[in-house]
Amino acid sequence: MDILSQKVLAYGNKPLTGQMSVPGDKSISHRAVMFGSLAKGETNITNFLAGEDCLSTIAAFQAMGVQIDRNEHTVSIKSNGISGLTEPSQPIDLGNSGTTARLLMGILAGLPFHFTLFGDASLSKRPMDRIANPLREMGATIDGRDNGRLLPMSVRGGKLSPIDFKPPVKSAQVKSGVLLAGLLTDGVTTVEEVIKTRDHTENMLKAFGANIEVEGTKVTIEGNQPLTGCDIEVPGDISSAAFFLVAAAISEASNITIENVGLNPTRTGIIDVLELMGVTITVEEKRTVGGEPIGDITVKASNVKGAEIEGDIIPRIIDEIPIIALLATQATGQTVIKDAEELRFKETDRIASVVQTLTTLGATITGTKDGMIIEGNTNLHGGVTQSFGDHRIGMMIAVASLLTDEEIELHDPECIAVSHPTFFEDLDSLLDN
Repeated sequence: MDILSQKVLAYGNKPLTGQMSVPGDKSISHRAVMFGSLAKGETNITNFLAGEDCLSTIAAFQAMGVQIDRNEHTVSIKSNGISGLTEPSQPIDLGNSGTTARLLMGILAGLPFHFTLFGDASLSKRPMDRIANPLREMGATIDGRDNGRLLPMSVRGGKLSPIDFKPPVKSAQVKSGVLLAGLLTDGVTTVEEVIKTRDHTENMLKAFGANIEVEGTKVTIEGNQPLTGCDIEVPGDISSAAFFLVAAAISEASNITIENVGLNPTRTGIIDVLELMGVTITVEEKRTVGGEPIGDITVKASNVKGAEIEGDIIPRIIDEIPIIALLATQATGQTVIKDAEELRFKETDRIASVVQTLTTLGATITGTKDGMIIEGNTNLHGGVTQSFGDHRIGMMIAVASLLTDEEIELHDPECIAVSHPTFFEDLDSLLDN
């Protein structure tokens, strides 16, 4: 059994004030490396998120012969395009990154090579059949544990046929994996979702010169299109920003501004939820880069009220629900979250993890099949907590420590580096003003 490290959190009831920025968007950083590796020419990425997940994506393409150089948060890629990719001599380690796994499988399915993919203990429990099955329909040969459902998996790539696909789950990863496979076919591939998920793949493919059509929830891509290298500026990750926005909203006398955050409408559900729950928040959009709007968000301490959160907004807040649950413990009244069953298939079962963690800290919260019910006006206390190896749970616990004078012991805080390596330093900077 691994012995996990621990961090004692003792922030107390202090206000957060000042300005800050958050690391580059994780989803966009992944895609910038992938598309730059598929494109012909040079791609330069600024404000790249140098978290463990995104570094797994870099390592995967380096294993296929792509020249990728990184200097802190700047990445330079020199590639000969799809035809320049080579067969790796070793299995590809995906670490903890579900985005790398599912998008990469779409690419590998169309390459004339054999690949073996594996990940850490957490990733090895996450379902891969949701992307493997449509790729098999397109002609890919994919196998793995549990009847081809789990990592480690093997991919024997080759000639693919286009597909008209309606994803059975609300997942931008699945949509993106199928679109990338469609890029490697001889025809036209269509993905039609029930609810529109984050559209970074569509925006970035256009930036790299692809002909891709978007009509509502329907996305169509032509196969065998060349991509051309370009420059990508990665906006700040709104999912990382969410933890600080909530921290300011529930900490007395707080007032913070987070600068240069991505404001893609498919990702700004957290802003809508904060407004719905009565948080004082202002958003200033400043510019658009590569189809991605960027701006500043200001939040002040607020009197928060409970709400019912369900339906179409859920895919737009799927990564923020843990911190929304913490926000709800401080609201007046009850908060009900529904239609979020996808949380059970994240880095951990996030419904179970959130319920267990917040209960340990004194909250009244009940898990349901597809969400949770949270009672408000709760005085949280200290306790011993686990991150469950999930960066979102770890950050939620750190924010919870702002609400009590008692110590909270957090086991495995290192997992936070997956998406926000400087999280604790950034939090300290807002508390020291």
